[in-house]
Amino acid sequence: MKKILFVYSGFQRHAQSHPELLKYVPMNEYIGSPSLGIATIAAVTPKDWQIEMRDDRLERADRPTDADLVAFSFFTPAATRAFELGDYFRAQGKPTVAGGIFPTAMPDEAAPHFDAVVTGEGEGAWPEVLRDFEAGALKKRYASREVPLSQLPQPRLDLYFTQEGPKFMPDDYPVQLSRGCPLSCHSCILPVSMTKALREFPLAHVVGQLDQLAAKGKRACLTEDTSWLPGKGNRLLSSLFDYLIEHGREAEVSYVGISMPMIIATPTKVLEKARRAGVKMFYLVGGFDPVTMRAFTGKDETQLKRAYQAIAKCREVDIEPYTSFLYGQDDDDEATVDRMLEFASRSGITKAEFAVWTPYPGTPSWHRLVKEERLLHREWNKYNDANCVYRPKQLTPDQVTQGYLRLWREFYADKKQYMQQLSTAERTIQF
Repeated sequence: MKKILFVYSGFQRHAQSHPELLKYVPMNEYIGSPSLGIATIAAVTPKDWQIEMRDDRLERADRPTDADLVAFSFFTPAATRAFELGDYFRAQGKPTVAGGIFPTAMPDEAAPHFDAVVTGEGEGAWPEVLRDFEAGALKKRYASREVPLSQLPQPRLDLYFTQEGPKFMPDDYPVQLSRGCPLSCHSCILPVSMTKALREFPLAHVVGQLDQLAAKGKRACLTEDTSWLPGKGNRLLSSLFDYLIEHGREAEVSYVGISMPMIIATPTKVLEKARRAGVKMFYLVGGFDPVTMRAFTGKDETQLKRAYQAIAKCREVDIEPYTSFLYGQDDDDEATVDRMLEFASRSGITKAEFAVWTPYPGTPSWHRLVKEERLLHREWNKYNDANCVYRPKQLTPDQVTQGYLRLWREFYADKKQYMQQLSTAERTIQF
């Protein structure tokens, strides 16, 4: 029996890039679950392959293995470490293959560190990769073919469960409702990595993912805000809410991703249904949409009013708006920090996170800044929403960093006592 080692590469979280955040933020630092990349590829790996997984965030992955093949799936912040690990295993004589968001966006950048690179959604190419490997004919590039989502098995989350221990004990894991997105948001890679066609999983598949988590006492986080788009995604999400209500499974979802325009556009009755289904928190993505890109510039009162409207609508249906603010875009100046803090205070937001705008490879923003020659470097471990990697228009890179740190510091300055009253889960965030 042949053996494959899947490696989830380490990367710097916010508090690793800026340890002072551990002093500013009265929250529990949360190491989230790996992305679903490895779990989904492991699920379509033939049964005659033995599987091992290493999470490099928890224990260094660069140690000897008896695996015949080493496979990686990684996004941009993890690319630096993935390259180091790819080089390590190749030096040990182990063939390597890489896929995921970064290899899809930057295959030429990844290629020198791996024997093979897979672009796109991996399930369509994976059987061919393994056949070629067994025949001693592994190719340097594989372009994945789209596989109908109805044909995919449940992701192998058991591989993640076995990693749990003192350093890693999440109470929720991601559940995927759909893939792809027809929009072209300036800083989003989804239409590149998963195509512009929004494709939904069958409800039975989604329920199967929930069942797999429930069996281990875990909850689901529904991170894809594309699920709120009119049409396919929205219908599936609404059907899932109906299922949870009907079967009394309200406790199984920790949060749902959404944006301010989607909150405003979604009928209140649908948001109320989400609450009845047990959704108590929205992860409110900011900085990608017309509302949050303009609301804090001091130049667009209409969008600022819409931002207040979105938060108020969350309150009306009793769902907490855990809000993410993105700082450092071209219309931002130093006063944007004050405007964001004022908005958070006046709207009553009690849980927030702050990020530095980052032009990720493959996105429209990346291509624009490359053309404008505004990138400062390609140190991928610093492309993690916590470092300024470009030349801003109205700020210096240091002003962006200091503004980002000030947002964290001042938002949480008066919340320590309040946070101490919350449960462990309620005061836990990734930072």
